[in-house]
Amino acid sequence: MSELDLRSMVRDVPDFPKEGIVFKDLMPLIKDAAAFHESIDLLAEWARPRRPDAVLGAEARGFIFGGALAYVLGCGFVPARKPGKLPWQTVDATYELEYGTDRLEMHADAVGEGSRVIVLDDVLATGGTARAKIDLVEGLGGEVVGALFVIELAFLHGRERLHGYDVHALLTF
Repeated sequence: MSELDLRSMVRDVPDFPKEGIVFKDLMPLIKDAAAFHESIDLLAEWARPRRPDAVLGAEARGFIFGGALAYVLGCGFVPARKPGKLPWQTVDATYELEYGTDRLEMHADAVGEGSRVIVLDDVLATGGTARAKIDLVEGLGGEVVGALFVIELAFLHGRERLHGYDVHALLTF
């Protein structure tokens, strides 16, 4: 399956989650077995040489891609969630989105000192979510060995907030 084929599986949803935003919906790619398999293989191809101990993904699509990637890589998966969703002691980070602010939490013991972590998300937009996840990992003493995305919205310049980190996206819009 080519990049063009994967790109064709991304659906534009105008005015979601608010007017003026064109949401890149990955659900058609996820529901197609061949496309989903290929996307995980391509993510793993990039991540494997970085030898991660864990993949960190935020809900909800970050769980889908992150869990599958961690399985393929043979490493752990660390979930980052909206406030109040995790049952143990947490650390948190507030971040800005292209359409507001939000907060993520992670278990305080989710990343050990020196753990090698791939920060993964479905979309790199403004870089706020990825930056928050990086801050969470580093705040617990972990090492971010890469920031990995299925899609990058280059016109929002999110990569600039991740300066100094190894950043990769499968598809760029």
